[in-house]
Amino acid sequence: MDYIDRRSFLAAAGGLAAVSLLPTHLPAALVLDQPLRLGLVGFGRQARAIASEVAKLGSAAKIVAVADTDPQRLASAGTRVAGAATFESHAAMLDKAKDVQAVIIATPTHQHRGPAVDAISAGKHVYCEAPLAHTLDDGRAIARAAGGAKVVVAVGHEGRSNPVYGLARTFFKTDAFKDMVAMRTHFAQKTSWRVPASDPSREKALNWRLDPALSAGLLGEIVAHQLDVVHWYRGRHPVSVRATGGIRLHSDGRTAPDTVAADFTFADGTTLHSAATIANSYEGRYELMQGSASAIRLAWSHGWMFKESDSPTQGWEVYANRQTFHTDVGITLIADATQLASQGKLKEGVGLPNDPLYYSLESFLKAAASGKAPACSAEDAFKTLAVTLAASEALASGKDVTIDPASLKA
Repeated sequence: MDYIDRRSFLAAAGGLAAVSLLPTHLPAALVLDQPLRLGLVGFGRQARAIASEVAKLGSAAKIVAVADTDPQRLASAGTRVAGAATFESHAAMLDKAKDVQAVIIATPTHQHRGPAVDAISAGKHVYCEAPLAHTLDDGRAIARAAGGAKVVVAVGHEGRSNPVYGLARTFFKTDAFKDMVAMRTHFAQKTSWRVPASDPSREKALNWRLDPALSAGLLGEIVAHQLDVVHWYRGRHPVSVRATGGIRLHSDGRTAPDTVAADFTFADGTTLHSAATIANSYEGRYELMQGSASAIRLAWSHGWMFKESDSPTQGWEVYANRQTFHTDVGITLIADATQLASQGKLKEGVGLPNDPLYYSLESFLKAAASGKAPACSAEDAFKTLAVTLAASEALASGKDVTIDPASLKA
């Protein structure tokens, strides 16, 4: 599901100048001698989005097999994915679809372990949707299987392969950002998360995200992705967390909160405040990191740098597109800015041309073809899972939870 609010927004205050961050270059189109043959496990909403993005990759990959235990979804796969063989279980697919080279796991989170471990054992490259799992035991099993494997195992924390996020990270690591001041992540989308079931027997399976026994809810399915961005940028993890939450809108019998907030504290004393709700849509989704020289705001397909008035002017600003936002000037950093400027096409460089999922899958295919490390490894994802589950514990107990560094090791 696309949770991102894609409306372009810029707002600066005081002496800040907004700088739209866009990649200096987008990844070159992926070209392989032969398309990588993919097996897709699960065919729910996310799997259908994956199938659409794989189709955009052209000759680089082809889905040749789909497995799902739900007969209705399997029938849908048979019509939506041309030429793909269908199987009632991932085990049957691994046993019979011998031409599958890589497996994409898009089942509900609590069903990741079996397909992931079995595919790794079968010598297949694996792309597992994020979060890695819903329990430490399941996450540890996947991470350990991946750690001893000769195949590529990637996890779909999409920020790590997002070209905008990658570019912004290069600024984050320089004096253009400087000293960390504070961090914040925000998610807001008014929706129920409840999936209607025409057949009552499918109700529980379809609404697994509302079952605390099967999902960490907003913390696991949303905050974890944003938290992983912070982990990637900082190269460190929190040492404690406190959390609150409750049902603010959806009083339909669920026990999973529709609104949560968590405060993560790092060893250097800095804090990350994460808020998520499905009871209101204001401001959509973003991650904000404030430094002493600038602030970086990321919103999946776009990113902005808000420069402090005493921040030195950079050379690239000469070629930048300028826009006025309230009383401040926004400086837009655009891919191939000098070439586009000469053609009078600066504004055409704004925004990613594809969904972030596209770049995550493309990154996985490149890693599988080359044998290089994936953008997000199972080890990386396990650490994010451990921190997320600590936040879940804090939410359930109402107490601060200390995050032991040893707990981050699979």
